[in-house]
Amino acid sequence: MSLDVIDLRTFYASALGKVARRFVSLRVRARWRNCTGLSVMGIGYACPYLDLFVPEAVRVLAFMPAEQGVVNWPSSGRSASALVEATMMPLPNACIDHVLVVHALESGEHPRALLEEIWRILTPGGRMVLIVPNRGGLWARFDTTPFGQGQPYSRGQLRDLMRECLFSPTYWGEALYVPPFAGRFLLRLAAFFERFGGRFSLPGAGVHIVEATKQVYRPIGVRRAARQVVRPLEPVLAPVPAGMSRDCLPRGEREG
Repeated sequence: MSLDVIDLRTFYASALGKVARRFVSLRVRARWRNCTGLSVMGIGYACPYLDLFVPEAVRVLAFMPAEQGVVNWPSSGRSASALVEATMMPLPNACIDHVLVVHALESGEHPRALLEEIWRILTPGGRMVLIVPNRGGLWARFDTTPFGQGQPYSRGQLRDLMRECLFSPTYWGEALYVPPFAGRFLLRLAAFFERFGGRFSLPGAGVHIVEATKQVYRPIGVRRAARQVVRPLEPVLAPVPAGMSRDCLPRGEREG
């Protein structure tokens, strides 16, 4: 199920969206403390989080899937957003250092193809951060926020998917322990929920935050090939020389 860019922008302008942005941004910033001289790209709807890197990165791009729609970003200066086919991005190989994936993996029809395309454009040793709804979290159970749309993931599912696409996870984290409701009382307690849940690693966080690096070399698995004994083929039809009885031919040729 594809998310609409207008709905995404409206959510992040709401009180609950600002809370989600603040807590997720803290985790992302903790992983990418300094992006000076690096190229950073967001895929999906990463605009609320890309603002962190504009002052220091040499280049920041916001790519949005065609089925989602696109908005102008940033609000001032030259536009750095583009509408793209997420599995066929208009970039050369190995040209981006960091990729931030938000509201893309869970809503795309081909998540493996998306990760393979990200692998292609990442530099050797490049880093990717995935922000994906947690299958066991409360946010995935309510469709009133973007994190309740699409296909949520468990940690095991993400690990298997990244392994298939040649990514090595280097960090696993979670965020959004506060319930996904816009009540003022809950929003006032949002910081308490986040500190308490993160400190004790409680289950039920709203999103997984996973950092992974690009594997340059494909791991080679040792497989044992089952050998089969193939019987030699005998001709089905064979000409009989003139003056020779078929009884004089080998058994296989007589049966032909």
